[in-house]
Amino acid sequence: MEFRHIPVLLNECIEGLDIKPDGIYLDCTLGGGGHSLEIVKRLTTGHLYAVDKDIEAINSAKQKLNDYLEKITIIHDDFKNALSRLDELNVDKLDGILIDLGVSSYQLDNGERGFSYNVDAPLDMRMDREQYLSAYNVVNEYDENQLADIIWQYGEDKLSRKIAKNIVSARQKQEIKTTGQLAKIVEESYPAKLRWKFGNPCKRTFQAIRIEVNGELKDLDRAVTQLSLRLKENGRICIITFHSLEDRIVKRAFVELNKDCICSPHQPICTCNKRREVEIITKKPIVANEEELAENSRAASAKLRIAKRV
Repeated sequence: MEFRHIPVLLNECIEGLDIKPDGIYLDCTLGGGGHSLEIVKRLTTGHLYAVDKDIEAINSAKQKLNDYLEKITIIHDDFKNALSRLDELNVDKLDGILIDLGVSSYQLDNGERGFSYNVDAPLDMRMDREQYLSAYNVVNEYDENQLADIIWQYGEDKLSRKIAKNIVSARQKQEIKTTGQLAKIVEESYPAKLRWKFGNPCKRTFQAIRIEVNGELKDLDRAVTQLSLRLKENGRICIITFHSLEDRIVKRAFVELNKDCICSPHQPICTCNKRREVEIITKKPIVANEEELAENSRAASAKLRIAKRV
């Protein structure tokens, strides 16, 4: 299957990065290479470092970026390790950083990857297929309380306890090996009159398990903070989120970086030594316009936040 992914909020990201032809840029989530391609097209003597933990994405992106590979260094890793990898390459300050936290269309649509509740496939959901933990392990090996906590924390599903109980009950009879089996359990956990009231009832549970498998929220706040601090003065960081959990973390990290002195207002002099590190460019997140939504419905939940190093 061809690795196909439509880059979300592409023009807004390129504008937000304010690309310099001689700049050093980091695309933390290479994916299908759409954002990277538009960045590298604008570089003359500059260089792009692109990171992804999905080797299938990397192999496909290399073909798309073939004419520009001399200006690109591709790194197979989680973007949360990007700074240590850049240190190994003696790369210091950056002019711009892009993070697209979405799951690619390829990952969702490729049945064998096990991300989608619309296709019956082996339970997998690993972005990095070299790692051990998969959706199969989570569903079949986590205890009831762990499952309930994950579905509640990462899926915000009010029926998390019932869903977890039904998963454990079902797996005692036979292993849950496929997305179809899991989807049926989740669907039947809902009262019939509410089952389809707010769209597919599996969405939140599948999202929660995917986040757990890939550690998507783990250390995200730390990564956003440390990456922002690696920017040169006036360097830009653009982050696209796709659900409220991610967006809250990014928003909070930017707010903390934007603070100048956190001492008590009753204190006569500043002793915290906290100084503002970024200026928030987007007071409200940028969302997809009607034209983009007509071409790519998956952009509906995307939010772009931009900050500038000071």
